[in-house]
Amino acid sequence: MGQSPSTAFDRENSLSDRFAFGFFSSSSSSGFLSSDGFSDEFLANPDYTAGIPDECLAYVFQFLGPGDRNRCSLVCKRWLCVDGWSRHRLSLNAQSEIVSSLPSLFRRFDSVTKLTLRCSRKSISLNDDALVMISIRCRNIERLKLRGCREISDEGMLAFAQNSKNLKKLSCGSCMFGAKALNAVLDYCTKLEELSVKRLRGIHDGAEAIGPGAAASSLKTICLKELVNGQSFEPLVVGAKNLKALKIIHCLGDWDRVLQLIGNRNRYGKENFFVNNNESNVNSDPLMEIHLERLQVSDIGLSAISKFTKIENLHIVKSPDCSNYGLVCVAEHCKLLKKLHVDGWRANRIGDEGLAAVAKHCPNLEELVLIGVNATYLSLEAIASNCLKLERLALCGSGTIGNAEIACIAAKCMALKKLCIKGCPISDIAIEALGSGCPSLMKIKLRKCRGVSCEAGEWLREQRGSLVINMDASEADGLEASVRNGGIHEVGLAYPQVVGQVTGGGGGGGGGGDASTSSNGRVALLRSRFGVFASRNVVACTFRRWYNGDDSFQ
Repeated sequence: MGQSPSTAFDRENSLSDRFAFGFFSSSSSSGFLSSDGFSDEFLANPDYTAGIPDECLAYVFQFLGPGDRNRCSLVCKRWLCVDGWSRHRLSLNAQSEIVSSLPSLFRRFDSVTKLTLRCSRKSISLNDDALVMISIRCRNIERLKLRGCREISDEGMLAFAQNSKNLKKLSCGSCMFGAKALNAVLDYCTKLEELSVKRLRGIHDGAEAIGPGAAASSLKTICLKELVNGQSFEPLVVGAKNLKALKIIHCLGDWDRVLQLIGNRNRYGKENFFVNNNESNVNSDPLMEIHLERLQVSDIGLSAISKFTKIENLHIVKSPDCSNYGLVCVAEHCKLLKKLHVDGWRANRIGDEGLAAVAKHCPNLEELVLIGVNATYLSLEAIASNCLKLERLALCGSGTIGNAEIACIAAKCMALKKLCIKGCPISDIAIEALGSGCPSLMKIKLRKCRGVSCEAGEWLREQRGSLVINMDASEADGLEASVRNGGIHEVGLAYPQVVGQVTGGGGGGGGGGDASTSSNGRVALLRSRFGVFASRNVVACTFRRWYNGDDSFQ
């Protein structure tokens, strides 16, 4: 919802004046004014919104998009004023040129609580003085998002934090300030509930530690992404007493120790609670969501996570050191688990053993996503039988999930509403099983399942008219996806005939009518996807080089 500079504000005022009063001047010059000074056309078309209270008009504005709302603000001065004080969310292109326009902008939008400042890489962002000016004029700000504001330093963030005591959410990415700025926010913003940090350039090796400060009790969500020295956030993560969601994505360093410290804090908190209260109803482990992606974390960290018995949402994504042992520990202790995402990264360390434990101990499971996990009939049958609340299931990139496994899911997953199958060796037999199974199924998505024909998809649509089916149009989609994902050798081995059909052009005997029809259809499809180049030999030469292992394309 980008807003224009102060020049735009002046232009809006002038336009509103013109909309409100320009009509009379033009009418008077034309001689169409009535005896009381108003034109006949104006009297015939009165302003029906004049009797609507400002609060009701502001409520109507809430249902409009940014463009429509901006246009409405040009209708008259009243609408301009109502739009200003009723707009709580503002997004600005935070280039340095906007500084002179900030006073007029925040005079108009004086009720903003959610502010986004975004600057592109090629531009110079606003500086500390501009940020301090915003904090003074925008006292009600509760959520701030900074993207690419490289001219803001630690001192600017310190001044901003001192003026923004009501701040509840801070999200910063690709900025240059560091630990001093974040510590200032955590010290002065006592109501801070959510902190998200991504690619913060000022956090480097040797940086000072970042602690929870005065926000230790209020902080509920911490998200750390793509940080070189994410370990400096260890005191913050450990010291946040009421943390409910922890997301650590692609941060360097060993995170087992951090997770152990959190787990030990939780265990000691429980022991102290039992000693002081002698009660079994403990609320010392509020952590409910953990997202670990592309981290150096092992079963030691998963074992520490298992001490948080109220976890409902767990993501273990592309962490190859995690195995069945860690997943079993989590399943045995976190029995309230509702969402589980596992991306095994084809490391083949998480399989039937871990999934069987999930099926046994987590009956409330509602969403399961398995990527690169070689699950078999044994574990999937246990999940389908025991997790009766399962509504969403995704099976991707597994060579062990075939027709028998899908037939089992179709027969036993009565509550399943959404199913995604990608890159699994299934055929039309599995689709036939889905035609009569999963009575609650509302949507199915099929990708890169080469054994499934288009005819099977059409048959499934006929069998279940209300079912939304999203699947590949033909084999060419699978080829295109393989090229995008870098599957060069796989393309060469799987499609040797396609090259011949493209280069063969026309002709000739021995193929029969069916082969000719198939060839023409594939050539037409390739032409539609690759444009004019498909009619030449460029595509064929490219595929032939891939097939021969040309190093220049690796």
